[in-house]
Order: sequence, then C-alpha cells, then structure tokens
Amino acid sequence: MTGFGSFFRQLARDLWSQKLRTFLTTFGIIWGTVAVSLLLAFGHGLHRQMIKSVAGLGDRIVIAWPMRTSMVYEGLGKGRRMRMMEEDIQYLKAQVELIDGISGEYSDSLIARYGERQRSVSVSGVAPAYGAMRNMIPAVGGRFINDLDVTQRRRVAFVGNELADDLFGTQEAVGETVMLHGSPFLVVGILQPKEQDSSYSGRDHSKVIVPESTFRAITGQKYVDNFIYKAPTPDLNEALNLQVRAALSSRLRFHPDDDQAVQLWDTTDMFVFMDAFMLGFQIFLGIMGVLTLIVGGIGVSNIMNVVVEERTREIGIKMALGARGKAVLSQFMLETMILTAIGGGIGLAISFGICSSFPTNLEEYVGLPTLSPGLAVLTASILGLVGLIAGYFPARAASRLDPVVAMKL
Repeated sequence: MTGFGSFFRQLARDLWSQKLRTFLTTFGIIWGTVAVSLLLAFGHGLHRQMIKSVAGLGDRIVIAWPMRTSMVYEGLGKGRRMRMMEEDIQYLKAQVELIDGISGEYSDSLIARYGERQRSVSVSGVAPAYGAMRNMIPAVGGRFINDLDVTQRRRVAFVGNELADDLFGTQEAVGETVMLHGSPFLVVGILQPKEQDSSYSGRDHSKVIVPESTFRAITGQKYVDNFIYKAPTPDLNEALNLQVRAALSSRLRFHPDDDQAVQLWDTTDMFVFMDAFMLGFQIFLGIMGVLTLIVGGIGVSNIMNVVVEERTREIGIKMALGARGKAVLSQFMLETMILTAIGGGIGLAISFGICSSFPTNLEEYVGLPTLSPGLAVLTASILGLVGLIAGYFPARAASRLDPVVAMKL
C-alpha cells in the first residue's frame, strides 16, 4: 500500500510540475475520446433511423406488378396484358413453398365522407397478411383487418393516422362510421405513426385499408393492381422470386425469362445497399475519430518524454540500487495508462451526456445518437491501444538508461 501511495504521490508531483502540458495532453485525450465516441454514436443512430425509414414501406418484402409481355411465347405475341385475379394469388400461396406471406392489393381513389368532411382518398383492398408485411401497426385500441373480415366481406376500415386526424379531428376515430364510396364502413383501427421515406402509391398515413373481398364487392374490380409477398428470411428472397416467376409463367403463359411480364421490386436490395453504405460511412467516421485520438496520444508521449528527462537522475539511482529495467518500464507505462484513462473517462462521460440530452425532435433527420456498451468498449479499446503505444517508447527509453550516466545528469 505504501508503494502505491508513493507512486501516486510521485505521479501527482510530476503532473503538477507540468500543469500546462498536462492540461493540454489530457484535453487532447478528452477531445479525441469525445470525437471517436460521438462520431460512432451519431453514425449508429443515423443508420438505425435510415433503416427505420426504409422499413416503413415493409421489412424486406417484394412488390410485384402484372405488366405486359416482352417476348413471344408458345405462339402468343409480345405486348399481351397480364391480368391476375385473387385465384392467382391463392395459387401462388399454395404452390410456392418459400412464400411466408402474400397479399393481393386492389387500389382506387374513392370518396370518404364523415359528417360534413369529404375527401378523395387512396383505398386499398388487401388480405390480413398485408399489415404485418407493410409494417402497418395499429395504434392502441384498434386492430388491422382479419380473416373474418375477408370471408364475411365486412365493411371495416383501417385508416392512416394523418387521414384520421383530417377526417375526425380530435375525436376518437375507432368505432366511428365513415362513408366510403357511398357505403358505411366501421373504423376498426388507426395506423400507428411511422417513418416512411419511400412508397409506390402514396404514404400509408393518408390511406384507407379495407378487406380485399369487400373492395371487390363495392367497386366491381376483378384484377389486382399489384401483390406483395416475402420469404421466411431475407436471404431466401432471390430463390423465392425465381419460384414466383416460374409459377406465374406457367399459369399465365409467358416466357419464364420475360422479366417484363411481371415486374418485381425486391426491397431487400435497399437494405443491402443501406447496410453497405453505412458500414463504409461509419468506418470513415471511426478513422477520423481515431486520427484525432492519435493526436492526443502524441501529446501523452511528449509529456512522458519530458517526465523521463526530468527524472533521469532518480531513475539512475533506482537502477543502481537494484531496480530492473522491467520495473522502470512498468512504472512509466502505468503512469501513461492512468493519464490516458483519466482523459478517456472524462471524454466518455461528456459523450454520454451529449447523447442523453440530444433533442428528440431531430430524430427524424439524423436519428438519435446512441453510445451503446459495445461502442463504449470499442472506444475504450482504441483509447487503451493509443495510450499503450504512446507510453511505450518513453518508458522503454527510461528502462534502457545506463545507471552511471543517468546519475551524472
């Protein structure tokens, strides 16, 4: 205990004798630590926000549109219009093994009226699986359409949150009846607000969702505008797309290689691009932070060199009395690591404070910076490595001093 007390008194004396240099060195470590941790935290927060926004359209789903053929097949000319009915959707559901969920989508612009308020709104007739695939989560107190709604052709509606505010104002919408295309529909759910930066037929917050069977009954529409499906896991989407195209080419009679007959948008590609882009971006941010931290490490190395020069005589006496080079090396390395740890601890505390107080109203634009335990450990590891390298060379120089020469200086 006495040895440790003497060591810390000596360390405090050395640092106090070089107050300005110690302050600048510690500040460099603090600044470098804050730079590394905040850059990684903001990169992580931005990545999560971008994924959240992309997932507003659907979590790695495939959206398909029946179009026109572009190849001659079995005596049939190109340019034929592909039309799909609900029976074709059920055929795919039964025949394609990799399908984890599928729903046709019938769309049209209809008039919605509640009291004196009347709006032209985008209405989609879908199956119950559509809600989960499109991340259309109902707010508390409501629900999405279910199987009974479809089989019994119930006139129920799931309404986008902004459209609900527009039609119903501050009044509770669930349980109210809205006139849609001249028919009364019971509102059974309101969309929970979500981020959505891409769409194919308008944002979900302004849509009305009804059972596909009910939609066909009130509009007379027979053919789906598009359909949506997904695989059990995203890595199976490519194989699933091949199976879907093969099944449809056989049923609708178009060439299996004709990718224009039914056009597919695999949203998994967006997630893959986003992950790759953000990985590169975070690596760039990390490198910038590490370079800043290295500057602080150079400052630590400089102050330890000064300490070694000022304590040369003391080191010579210790070595003359039997202290080994390893003991001298360990002492100076420990001093360096303590100085680095103090600056790093203060830097991490500042970073945690900034992340905790970051305005939540900016989340939509840059995400919320999150200094997770993993990022803190990574920052501490980088900091420890910088401190180790910064202190090693001055410590090695001290451990290699000739006792006789050192005592004369």
